[in-house]
Amino acid sequence: MITVDHLTKKYGSKVAVNNLSFTVQPGRVTGFLGPNGSGKSTTMRCIVGLDSPTSGHTSIDGVEYSKLTAPITKVGALLDGKAFHPGRSARGHLRIVAATHGIPKQRVEEVLEFTGIAAVANKRFKSFSLGMGQRLGIALALLGDPEVLLFDEPVNGLDPDGVRWVRSLMRDLAAQGRTVLVSSHLMSEMALTADDLVIIGKGSLIDAGPITQFTESAARSSVRVAGPDALAIGDALRGANMVFDQVAPEDKFPMGSFQVKGVSRGEIGHLLHQAGVEIHELSELHSSLEDVFMELTADQVEYTTTQGGAR
Repeated sequence: MITVDHLTKKYGSKVAVNNLSFTVQPGRVTGFLGPNGSGKSTTMRCIVGLDSPTSGHTSIDGVEYSKLTAPITKVGALLDGKAFHPGRSARGHLRIVAATHGIPKQRVEEVLEFTGIAAVANKRFKSFSLGMGQRLGIALALLGDPEVLLFDEPVNGLDPDGVRWVRSLMRDLAAQGRTVLVSSHLMSEMALTADDLVIIGKGSLIDAGPITQFTESAARSSVRVAGPDALAIGDALRGANMVFDQVAPEDKFPMGSFQVKGVSRGEIGHLLHQAGVEIHELSELHSSLEDVFMELTADQVEYTTTQGGAR
């Protein structure tokens, strides 16, 4: 388990992380989300001891990273896919790191094969593409077979096949009972990968919890209802003081449809049954993770754009 307890990190007068607290549970993938400059990378650097907190602390299963006796066998991290010596080969780099913890060379070969870079393992890092560098970073994170893993933008530079592979890797690691914390700007990937979310903005916690709390809550869900007599549906909804939006006719719903908020499908179905109104559609609509994220972080974005293009 990862614990972040009232963490604050300042660089001079700039507050990068502000009194931030959250936990990351084993056996689950936790997505770490926030706009650029929100403090995600700084928080992860504090967790693995690369930055020292100004106040507060972080721990791995109750132990600060600096006090772990064999760090890479407890915690694996990909924080920067470019942080390798340009003149060193992938195999050479992994062997050096493995030697510091008594990890056999065979393990190096295993992670090279597993991450798909065995064929280029003797090439110097300066010749690696961004995606190959990410795979090397993942190989390094897995080298010590750790219980806890942190990945900062792990799919950056990967092709679609690589993105799918990383998604499967995250799920498999969590299924093995490991603790997985992953940051990403790809909301579609987080929606498919994460069990829990921690969302921060300007260094502070915005919200945290199971992903369904964000995408399937009553406040962010609606029910679509349609039928051959749109007028009767509208009158029934109005008569019950239900809040709804009327959607213009389309191919699937030539008479139009209604999106009703704040009530369940059962309530709407019962109402229309009692009114004797025929319906052809009664389905739940959930907000996308991207929509929820944009809503929650709307006032936390450091750099914003305006509508319209350059002239």
